[in-house]
Amino acid sequence: MSVISNLLSHIKNNELSGKNEVTFRPTSKLSTEVLRLMQEHGYIGEFEIIEDGRGRVYKIRTLHKINNCNAISPRTPIKHEDIEKWERRFLPAQGFGILMLSTPDGLVTHTVAKEKRIGGRLIAYVY
Repeated sequence: MSVISNLLSHIKNNELSGKNEVTFRPTSKLSTEVLRLMQEHGYIGEFEIIEDGRGRVYKIRTLHKINNCNAISPRTPIKHEDIEKWERRFLPAQGFGILMLSTPDGLVTHTVAKEKRIGGRLIAYVY
C-alpha cells in the first residue's frame, strides 16, 4: 500500500475512535504536503515531524472535522477541463471537500488548479 493511503486511513480511523492525537510513521515529502493542504483547509490541526532515533514520525492533532478521506489509486492524470468530472465522482457535493492534485506548481487543490487552468495527477480527496 502507499504511504498516502496508510496516512489518510490512519487519520480517519483515529478520528472515528475519538482520539485527539495521531502518530504515524513513515514520513515522505508528498505526505508532508498532503498534511499541509489538509491543515490549510481546516481538516487537521497542527502537525510536527519528530526525529525519534529510528526515523521520523508525524505527530498530528485532529479536529474531528473529517467525514471521509482516501488516496486515489491509480494516480490518474487529468486535464484542467476534466476536473469537474472527477470532482463529481469523488466529492459528495460541489464546494464540499477538496481534491488534491500533483501539478507542475506542486501539490494544489482542485479549485486552485481550475483557477490556474493546469492539470495534474489525482492524489487524494478529503471531505
